[in-house]
Amino acid sequence: MKRPSPKALRRFPHGSQRSTVMGVNGMVATSQPLATQAGVSVLTAGGNAVDAAIATAATLTVVEPCSNGLGSDGFALIHDGTSLRGFNGSGRWPMASDAEPFRAQGMHTLPQWGWPAVTVPGAIDMWAQMHERFGKLPLPRVLEPAISFAENGFPVSPVVAMQWLAAGKQYLANPDPAVADWGTVFAPDGVVPDAGQLWRSAGHTNCLKTLASSGLRDFYEGEIAEAITSYSSATGGALTAQDLASHRGEWVDPISVSYGGHEIWEIPPNGQGIAALIALGIVANTEAPSHPQLSVESWHQQIEAMKLAFSDSDAYVGDPQHGQLRTQGLLEPSYHAERAALIRDIAGNPDRGEPATGGTVYLCTADSSGLMVSFIQSNYHGFGSGVVVPSHGVSLQNRGAGFVLTPGHPNEAHPGKRPRHTIIPSFITRDGEPVGPFGVMGGEMQPQGHLQVATGLIDHGLSPQAALDAPRWQVDRDWTVRVEAETPPGLIEGLRERGHVVRIEPHRLSMGRGQIIMRLDNGVLAGGSEPRADGCAIAL
Repeated sequence: MKRPSPKALRRFPHGSQRSTVMGVNGMVATSQPLATQAGVSVLTAGGNAVDAAIATAATLTVVEPCSNGLGSDGFALIHDGTSLRGFNGSGRWPMASDAEPFRAQGMHTLPQWGWPAVTVPGAIDMWAQMHERFGKLPLPRVLEPAISFAENGFPVSPVVAMQWLAAGKQYLANPDPAVADWGTVFAPDGVVPDAGQLWRSAGHTNCLKTLASSGLRDFYEGEIAEAITSYSSATGGALTAQDLASHRGEWVDPISVSYGGHEIWEIPPNGQGIAALIALGIVANTEAPSHPQLSVESWHQQIEAMKLAFSDSDAYVGDPQHGQLRTQGLLEPSYHAERAALIRDIAGNPDRGEPATGGTVYLCTADSSGLMVSFIQSNYHGFGSGVVVPSHGVSLQNRGAGFVLTPGHPNEAHPGKRPRHTIIPSFITRDGEPVGPFGVMGGEMQPQGHLQVATGLIDHGLSPQAALDAPRWQVDRDWTVRVEAETPPGLIEGLRERGHVVRIEPHRLSMGRGQIIMRLDNGVLAGGSEPRADGCAIAL
């Protein structure tokens, strides 16, 4: 079984206040310490990595509501020690929705706020199907930590408080009547909580307790579903009881590319994980892997590869149930070589190629049996659409804003269709054997973070923590390159000399927040947690 050796974990070229966390009997890594502890408590109670992932995800809806909630979507990759399975937990645009009024106004995408942006939440169904297939502990025990934090309160952590404050300025000023109850639930008296302030939610407690006692499908067919659809009817939404009752996420076959003697795995479209795989495939056909990590050559070639990958994914990614996509063609090594040949020494402005036809939280868990989970769920933008069902604390995502209104586009808005998703869990294997889960949350930063973390781990032998600590870059859609203030000045100047428009990003949080767990060849688990967030990794 070929995996990174313990020796590789001693390579640590970037200054850090954290060490790689190591253990044998299990590990949980998330962006919020209380959520990490929730997952660990389930492991110590006899649960497995899937139980821990669900407990952690449920707790994150409470302690990090500015990134995810009970109305989120989600995706997961699960390795049971023998094979890797994927789960697509994304929901569809309600059947009564209509894109024409927005198209008639000359809009190119749906509004970001209010009911038009709401799609059927898929996260709770994902928890249900994962628990049914792999769960070990009873559901009430799995949800117990989340219920406790919602009912008894928790101290808001610093980064969460910062995000909550920024969100409050947007949602409280939003004139849409459907967004009015956001303040009722998340900013009573018009004030959001400060760091260290105890926060509790009666509605969230009510919802979680109902899910624990009545089962997770209650969200789609029971008391909670009735509350959501009644609120939709009363406030101008298109979401109906039939939309909720008919929702089922699906188990899918993950997609992959080979890179540096490893296999990198992602969920297939309608997610943007394929963008990370295209970029990795292109980088494999450049000289970037042979250059030092913090070199102009390496960064330039990775940035150009990412631009080419985005050009393709923007053009071709959509819901595969609503048209034939070019997924296989986009993963062909010959296509990656063709695209890599377009990279020059000067920054380019790429267009899509022609392949053959064919606000987020990320967490990962592992247990002593070999079960490993790469898990992500999200409201999309912050608290999502701003539509909140106050009786149950359900903040509804705004994934509909991910659609485009261009006629004939694979991602064109249509009732019953799933939009292109930004959230992507990832997984690494070597010769088919599991190495471990990783992910970097943060909108369009996610495939870029996957590219940078994967190359750091594989090309440069970095430890999980070092790979997360390393300075990052991010390409915007106008091809501006944002870099962190910690980036070496010579590297920034070198990119500018190659024609890149470089802007120093003062807010590190926009560069994504990742988690990594790796199982070494001696069975030891090694994990890292994002220094740009509040969280941590805890091992057993």
